[in-house]
Amino acid sequence: MRLTFSIVFGILIILLLVCMLIAHRSRKSIGAYVSLVLVSLIPPIVGNLILINSEEMALSTVGCYFYHLGMDLAVMALYRFSFEYCDMDWKKNKWRFPIYALIVLDFVQYALNPIFHQAFGMERVIVDGFDYFRMVPHFGQYVHRAFDYALLLSVIIIFIFKIKNCSKIYHERYISILGVLIMATIWQMIFVLFRIPVDRSMIGIAILGIFVFFFSICYRPLRVLDRMLANMASEMPQAMYFFDAFGKCIWANDEGIRFSKIKDEEFDEVTKGLEEMFGDLDRDLDDWEEQFVIGEDDKARHYAVEKHIVKDDEHITGSFLSVRDNTSERKAFFQEVYNATHDKLTGLYNKDYLYNRIQEKIFSNRDIQFLVIFLDIRNFKIINDIFGFEFGDYSIKCIADWLRKDKSSNCVYGRIAGDTFGMCIPKDEFDTEKTEAELSDFVVNENGKVHHVPIHIGVYEVEKDDTDVSVMFDRAHLAISMVADDYHDHVIFYNNTLRDKILWDQEISAQLPKALSERQLKPYLQPIVDNSGKVVGAEALVRWNHPEYGFLGPGSFIPVFEKNGLIVEVDQYMWRCACEILSDWKKKNIDMFISVNISPKDFYFTDVTSVLKEYIHKYDIDPSKLRIEITETVMMSDIASRMETLKELKNYGFVVEMDDFGSGYSSLNLLKDMPVDVLKIDMMFLSATDDDLKALTIVRNILNLSANLEISSLTEGVETVDQYRTLSELGCNLFQGYYFAKPMPLDEFENFCTKNVNEEEMSRYKNISFS
Repeated sequence: MRLTFSIVFGILIILLLVCMLIAHRSRKSIGAYVSLVLVSLIPPIVGNLILINSEEMALSTVGCYFYHLGMDLAVMALYRFSFEYCDMDWKKNKWRFPIYALIVLDFVQYALNPIFHQAFGMERVIVDGFDYFRMVPHFGQYVHRAFDYALLLSVIIIFIFKIKNCSKIYHERYISILGVLIMATIWQMIFVLFRIPVDRSMIGIAILGIFVFFFSICYRPLRVLDRMLANMASEMPQAMYFFDAFGKCIWANDEGIRFSKIKDEEFDEVTKGLEEMFGDLDRDLDDWEEQFVIGEDDKARHYAVEKHIVKDDEHITGSFLSVRDNTSERKAFFQEVYNATHDKLTGLYNKDYLYNRIQEKIFSNRDIQFLVIFLDIRNFKIINDIFGFEFGDYSIKCIADWLRKDKSSNCVYGRIAGDTFGMCIPKDEFDTEKTEAELSDFVVNENGKVHHVPIHIGVYEVEKDDTDVSVMFDRAHLAISMVADDYHDHVIFYNNTLRDKILWDQEISAQLPKALSERQLKPYLQPIVDNSGKVVGAEALVRWNHPEYGFLGPGSFIPVFEKNGLIVEVDQYMWRCACEILSDWKKKNIDMFISVNISPKDFYFTDVTSVLKEYIHKYDIDPSKLRIEITETVMMSDIASRMETLKELKNYGFVVEMDDFGSGYSSLNLLKDMPVDVLKIDMMFLSATDDDLKALTIVRNILNLSANLEISSLTEGVETVDQYRTLSELGCNLFQGYYFAKPMPLDEFENFCTKNVNEEEMSRYKNISFS
């Protein structure tokens, strides 16, 4: 019998240790409390094993200590575990510290037992012919038993309370542990009451530990899961269908029953009805989902159908299908997509989507030659100002309707911005003459408001290597810029000349920084003479000595830089060059001035006054020697600020010249207020008219006006001796033009000035004879 019990208890100890290790490694929060219960059950079993196999009193006494102290630990561990397992707050348990104290006292009284023998003694008994030592309980032992049974009773009460207050589907996990606990407790009480030498109740205690491990760590409440899943499926808004391994419907939720229109759970008809709506439900894929549209137009309904296979290892055990009516979602989605890709006013594609569709159209139809068209409404702001925004919007809609008219599926069109549209059309579908005729007579009529809307369209022929749609539209737009305010031609094609100009503009713009650093740009000086023919100064004009293209006149690059703003860098470079020349002349005792140009963009992108002052200080020159030429266009905007700048320059000592007076929109009102020292008169009055008398009268009055305002006069563009003599007689102070000399490099200019120039010598230099 001893051997049998030893084997049984040994196996139980090993099982408890294995379970303890698994619980300890578990990620569940309760794992620590489970492992504590399991490890605390081992000492009483070990103590009982010692009592069974011992024939000596001392060893049996040790076994008793293991047994009873181990029971204290086991009962306390069960008590702590019950709080965690039954979802009770241990920190709110006001008895926990007294219980800890009682356990400590129980340990102390057992420790004092060898001295006072107040807990227990030992007696020899014979069972089945074997000697055993049985414990003889004293007062301390009865106290120990009362404490342990009280804790066990508390654990039982906790479990009963939990069972009473939880859902029935959770009873299994609590009743199982409670039943084993009660069985083991009764078994142990029988052992105590009848003073049986061998405590077989330890088997029940070990089984209790295994139950605690299983239901805390390994147990999966399948009934709970089944009930929860069933409730969830029933309450889902979409139709749910469950099928067995053979595709037969075995259950459907309420929405599924309603959707299939079946009665009394006639699930056999479900599969047939679903396949009539959605086709074959068996696909090659285990899991699939698809969107279906049932019906047409406004009555169409959208359904999202999903099917999933359920497998047990490698075998299919069944499947489930969900059908969700997502009509409102899909319509909202389509509306959102439409709003994101279409213009709100016209219903045409917006810019981004238009560009994407054109790119797709061109790439997917490489065999078709396409044209990209940029449409621009000229002076659309005037339409809004005169007729109002409602009429302007109506005009936009009319143009959109015109774009839609008679277009094939290969055409793509949309609204790019407020008054601009874009279109991609096959070349053979575009009729230039018809389009020109329609645009020439494009009239918008709304409730008696009639207006001819001027429209220009730029056309770019898509080339084989073109990929960037925005570049195509840029080129079509550039074609429109060629006609500016021409209201006769409405259809303009982008051509190679314009392309070459764009490439040239890009090339020289990119080369400008290097050209400035290498001084490829040179100041050419054109002499300015007085009445006696003496050279008194010069105007600095820029020329480009290009390493690849040779000598470049200003007309090939200045307009480009004025348009893109790089003229600011060129102007500052020329100011610096002029200051360098004046500084050198100062050292050579050459007393002449140099006029430099200031463009309108200089005032926008730099502090003109500060830069010029800095150069004056740097090169130590007289500011009156650096004359400032401005054009009338400088004063066309921000007049007050420009006036202040010019006054500051004049007060500092600079001489301010108004260039090209008479060639633009000269304003006498501006002239009376502007701090101008020199008025430069353009000779267009004498060279570009058939009525010389009128031209002469205008020039005479301009010269008289400048004299009366105490403003010096300088006439530029003097090309003949008659012009020179006439202007001298009219009282002009200074002269400039090809009659005297063309613009020349610095060294030639200095050589020209050092000669004793008289009229005959000037004639030889210019190869012009005086009559």
